[in-house]
Amino acid sequence: MTAISFKSVTLGHGRRRTLEKASFEVAPGDFIGLLGANGAGKTTLLRSLLGLLPPIEGAIEVMGSRPSRGNRRIGYVPQIHRAFSELHLIGRDLLVGSVAGLRFGWPFSIGADQRDVGRVLDLVEGTSLAQRPISSLSGGERQRLLIAQALLGRPSMLLLDEPLVSLDPNHQMGVVELVRRVQKEFGMTVVFSSHELTPLLGSIDGVLYLGHRSVALGAVDDVITAECLSRLYNAPIEVVRAGGRIFVVAAGEVRPGGHAHAPV
Repeated sequence: MTAISFKSVTLGHGRRRTLEKASFEVAPGDFIGLLGANGAGKTTLLRSLLGLLPPIEGAIEVMGSRPSRGNRRIGYVPQIHRAFSELHLIGRDLLVGSVAGLRFGWPFSIGADQRDVGRVLDLVEGTSLAQRPISSLSGGERQRLLIAQALLGRPSMLLLDEPLVSLDPNHQMGVVELVRRVQKEFGMTVVFSSHELTPLLGSIDGVLYLGHRSVALGAVDDVITAECLSRLYNAPIEVVRAGGRIFVVAAGEVRPGGHAHAPV
């Protein structure tokens, strides 16, 4: 059984298509970096795995079944929105209120909930965050808390939507290392969406690269090549490696950044 299977899948909203007739498979226990330019469809793909966006055509399977809303076998780390940083809750209350999505707050929690919250806080080394207001946490600390939230209930798969946005390089590496450690410890399948490849190098097992409504899946050295990406974008693409960083750019154009992308 594959962890994720796409068979001739088309995804999109209204008339706009982000993926057309895409087919690929992700093996159980793989740590996959989901890459692509802004607007390439990374969030759309994650929403389809969560059962929030049915395919326009084709078939999707997640751990042997069609995607369904509220699948407790999947943990999800959404993009941080401003409202999250303004919540008037301490970290532990947020986690207790998230257990199974059915009960909110300490007065309505049960012992098993509280034990699970303690377990995930230990996993992410976030026990010290439990009594602090969410509004007082740094971006890296909030991501640690969101990862703990996603690990409630012992899921088999973890989906992360751009968790490195707005973090400095040290915090980026801390988040990647944390996810990799948890993934190895529990044998989880991980799909980690990112606009930058560099922080993921050395941790991921493969890359799922979206571009021009197409997809390429494989090892970094097989996918992040001029030949592969030029075929994916149907346009000349250059791949530049320098100082441990990889730049993907339109031919003749080099832009600053850890992992620049050709325009879609």
